[in-house]
Amino acid sequence: MLLEKPERERGLKKERIIRVLLNHPEEDITKYRVAKLADVSEPWCREYTERLQEKDLLKDTKVIKPNGLYREWKNIRISPNQLTVALQKPMQLLENIELGYALTTYQAENLKQGLLFPSTTDFYVKEEEIEDWIQLIKERGSLGGGNTRLRATDQHVFYKQEEIEGYNIVSTPQLILDLLEEEGPCKEAARKLIDKFHGEEHG
Repeated sequence: MLLEKPERERGLKKERIIRVLLNHPEEDITKYRVAKLADVSEPWCREYTERLQEKDLLKDTKVIKPNGLYREWKNIRISPNQLTVALQKPMQLLENIELGYALTTYQAENLKQGLLFPSTTDFYVKEEEIEDWIQLIKERGSLGGGNTRLRATDQHVFYKQEEIEGYNIVSTPQLILDLLEEEGPCKEAARKLIDKFHGEEHG
């Protein structure tokens, strides 16, 4: 198969918990609720959040050091599988698409904040629609080196996705993580998003 999601379930569950915690920065959210939203067992959620507390990243479920928690996420992250393809106008293709997707990195940051030039179009696709995407790419472009990267990973990556100007983009914490992984100017764009989303004092 040209594109499929990574297999490592346990690591993906850690990511889900962190994703939920970072998406609810101002809410008083119970560990039971975190477990439900992350689709993990409550005992596993308690065990992992206690580990994060021991690292002084959380107080109960409240994130007290967002920068530190993003570093933790980056360290334990299971990178998505990617397929690079060539499309002439990828954003135009996404305008009226019926398949599920969520933009990230350059295009998502450009829609959200506008600091980066959107040189590359990256988006997550749903596992059950991968073959449909590949067929569409074959009709509209070509597989192999190009300006667009399709990403496949755990479906929880779509948690709290939002719509901006008619496009689906990942949640702000997911976007921050993906920008941090890109390095270079993306890192500065990520820092500015952290300031906006979590406040200036973020440890």
